[in-house]
Amino acid sequence: MMLNTLRHLPRTGLMACMTAGLGLFSAASAQAQAFDTARIYGAAPERDGGRIGLVALAGHAYQGSKKSRAMLVPSLDYQWSNGWFAGTSNGLGLNFSKQAQFSYGLRLTADFGRDEDRSPALRGMGDIEFRPEIGGFFNYSPSQSLALTSSLRYGSGQDRKGLLVDLGVAHQIPLDGSWRLGVGAALTLANREALQSYFGVSAAQAASSGYAPYRVGAGLRDVRANASLTHILSPRSSVTAGLSVSALQGDAKNSPLTHQKTSVNGLLAFGYLF
Repeated sequence: MMLNTLRHLPRTGLMACMTAGLGLFSAASAQAQAFDTARIYGAAPERDGGRIGLVALAGHAYQGSKKSRAMLVPSLDYQWSNGWFAGTSNGLGLNFSKQAQFSYGLRLTADFGRDEDRSPALRGMGDIEFRPEIGGFFNYSPSQSLALTSSLRYGSGQDRKGLLVDLGVAHQIPLDGSWRLGVGAALTLANREALQSYFGVSAAQAASSGYAPYRVGAGLRDVRANASLTHILSPRSSVTAGLSVSALQGDAKNSPLTHQKTSVNGLLAFGYLF
């Protein structure tokens, strides 16, 4: 979230503000389970700092579902001056960069899985268990208003071999002294194991669910676009509202579990820097 004015934010803080919107919208579309972007919060590079907040999400029961789902989730992220960070948006990791416009490093995140009872459409598919993920990230801010983000995560899915690659771009447009417009886009690439777990149907699942068997291959999982409006309440606090459109692609789009290929998600979030 944009928690300060452009002229007072260090570039690392500005990158965090812009990429936060991408992460929140991914959370809305994937039900607060996506660690797609490493959002490096905190104060100046030589100081410790963090962000605490509350996020109301309006999304769907699972990717591809028609059933709506609303959640109210807390957010807490902290970064130490030595590069270590931990939180609900970033997971646990280490940013190796000492340069203001770059952040890159390693981190541990989580895939929270999917419960069969989340939707009648999943009956007979079984649960997808919680899995830890290992990975890395690289973010680059070529200017004060633009951020390019990327991350890699490995370990999700039924066989713990799911691999996800996330790429994104975020742009911030100042409207006046206290309002900011944010726009962004992102996509996720996935290997066969990751897509099979969430969009495929095995022979055993076909027998218990009534779906026909469905095998998937690696490729583009989805593309996303978002827009947000942030009001800066004080040098440390802000409120953000926004919408995101997510469209499944390839084998994910054609899965028998996919009942809605394109979804619109919303959020309302409050954040405070400390």
